[in-house]
Amino acid sequence: MQVCLASTSPARLMLLRQVGIEPVTLAPGVDEEAVISATEAREARVLPPAEHVLLLARLKAADVAGRVREAHPGFEGVVIGGDSMFELDGVVYGKPYTPEAATERWRGMRGRTGVLHSGHSVLLVRGDDEPVEAFAVAEATVTFAADVEDEEIAAYVATGEPLHVAGAFTVDSLGGAFIERVEGDPSTVVGMSLSTVRRLVRQLGVSWTSLWSTEA
Repeated sequence: MQVCLASTSPARLMLLRQVGIEPVTLAPGVDEEAVISATEAREARVLPPAEHVLLLARLKAADVAGRVREAHPGFEGVVIGGDSMFELDGVVYGKPYTPEAATERWRGMRGRTGVLHSGHSVLLVRGDDEPVEAFAVAEATVTFAADVEDEEIAAYVATGEPLHVAGAFTVDSLGGAFIERVEGDPSTVVGMSLSTVRRLVRQLGVSWTSLWSTEA
């Protein structure tokens, strides 16, 4: 059973490899800002974090599922899509992109607890059948150390690591030392909840161990 990761995220790829899955990868062609803006305008409301990440995860997986056989002829298996956002005191944070934004985030996060929302979509692509989907949202709370100094924040931001990750932090790399506690599936904070993906795969009637690569 083949696996396609609908993402170019190194963290998500690393997670799958750590549990014995060697996926092919394909970048989704989804304009995230345009999709959210159009949806919120149409529904005249701001999407809460769980709906936000789930909508994007589903669109990313669907986009890649529709193209995977062009890139990988004969593909038979599952396509996994995901999206994440960090929420602190009701405010939602995506990727900061700039050092200034990342610095401001970290100064506001130290000593506090937020929630990482992660949307997941798994599509089974098999034969000539229409892809079948299972989807869910996973959440994990993250508590940051209160004694993180401005100098440490500056050094961390200077590495560039926090600029392109949801919430401006990682738990599995340089940012991990500044995080005191994670409640929930820790892989959720890395990029996707492996336990959630396993559950979705099983809902589609696929054995999780059938996704393991022959080299695992």
